[in-house]
Amino acid sequence: MNKLNSKITTLRNNTGFMKYFKNTSWLFGGRILKMVVALSVGVYVARYLGPKQYGLLSYALAFVGLFSAFASLGMNNIIVRELVKAPEKRDDMLGTSFWLKIIGALIMCGAILIGVQFTSNDYFTNLLIAIIASGYIFQAFYVIDLDFQAIVQSRYVVQAQLTQMVISSIIKLVFIWIKAPLLWFAFISLIDVLALSIILVWYYLRKVGKISLWKPKMETAFFLLKNSWPLMLSGIAIMLYMRIDQVMIKNMLGDKEVGYYAVAVKLSEAWYFIPTALTSSLFPAIINAKKVSEELYYARLQKLYDLMVWMAVAIALPTTFLAPWIIKILFGNDYLPAASVLSIYIWAGVFVFLGVASGKWFIAENLQKYSFYRTLTGAIANIILNFILIPIYGIYGAAFATLVSQIIASYLFNVTNNRLRYTFLLQSKAILFPLRKIGGKLWIKN
Repeated sequence: MNKLNSKITTLRNNTGFMKYFKNTSWLFGGRILKMVVALSVGVYVARYLGPKQYGLLSYALAFVGLFSAFASLGMNNIIVRELVKAPEKRDDMLGTSFWLKIIGALIMCGAILIGVQFTSNDYFTNLLIAIIASGYIFQAFYVIDLDFQAIVQSRYVVQAQLTQMVISSIIKLVFIWIKAPLLWFAFISLIDVLALSIILVWYYLRKVGKISLWKPKMETAFFLLKNSWPLMLSGIAIMLYMRIDQVMIKNMLGDKEVGYYAVAVKLSEAWYFIPTALTSSLFPAIINAKKVSEELYYARLQKLYDLMVWMAVAIALPTTFLAPWIIKILFGNDYLPAASVLSIYIWAGVFVFLGVASGKWFIAENLQKYSFYRTLTGAIANIILNFILIPIYGIYGAAFATLVSQIIASYLFNVTNNRLRYTFLLQSKAILFPLRKIGGKLWIKN
């Protein structure tokens, strides 16, 4: 007991540990509260709209999501990395990345305009897509979030997100109360982006600096684009195998089936904030560990992989058995076909958690092109599997296709290249965590 108290006291006195601990606590607390509120309100929205209208709204969101990587340009992690390395260049970095993201959002809108020409969408569906896509232009202000990540002050971002969530939730509940049409719910996504952008600007002006000092530089722009283009392509591939299933279900089965599938996806992906929050908070510490020693660097990475896998398993296992009960209680009998989808889709989270964590390793090792190759492999696998399985097994086939493609992209791909095999070993050790603890001879040693 005395030893435990001594360790706790030591950690409390460690300013570096407490800095990251407080930052992670803010991220987790905020994301958990946001998940609970968003899921609760989302249930009311899904019940109000019904499977068909909810499916149409989900399709519009998914279709825009296919092109969303153009808006971010894949440079978010690069920006954080550079802000950590050279904080004195903050104004140059933020100013340049802000205008690049504006340009990226406009390119995204142009790509969507071209993309809808190859669909059978009616005018109303395309209107939903246009409203949702327009909000991405204002996401350029989200570079403020990246700056707060770099200085390990994510609590301000969390506070901004919670304020935006309250505004959004109230609007949704009012829309349900007055029996608003589907089109109004599409506008909520635009309002969400505008509200969060305004609040982030307010926090930045109060806590950090002046936006008027942001100075875009051509040299910085070329540097960011040179380093981020593989991640942008990777982001396109990620969105393909995360959202293409809903687009294909809509065209192959119909709006109602998209509604069932979207409910299962919503419940499964509600947990994806965990790896994102953890890695966003710990990314600076992992980079700094590399400066100290390779041993410390990979020791921290192994612990991160261990944590990722078993948090995901702790979520997936009970969800598999409780899926029918969860769907019935939350969404009602109209959405019961989503239960079997949920029991399959939830296991993709294990490899999503691993993929997010290993993505930070790709950044730290400057292996962005391999990040693109692996996600492209996963996207191709998902599209092929969807074409094969959806006609045979419907929405359940789509869920299985997503699971398999995640295993391929986030885990198995790493065994294909010498530079990636060590992280494959670390991931394997994380998956075999119980065997490592029970019998050291049962797992592969370094």
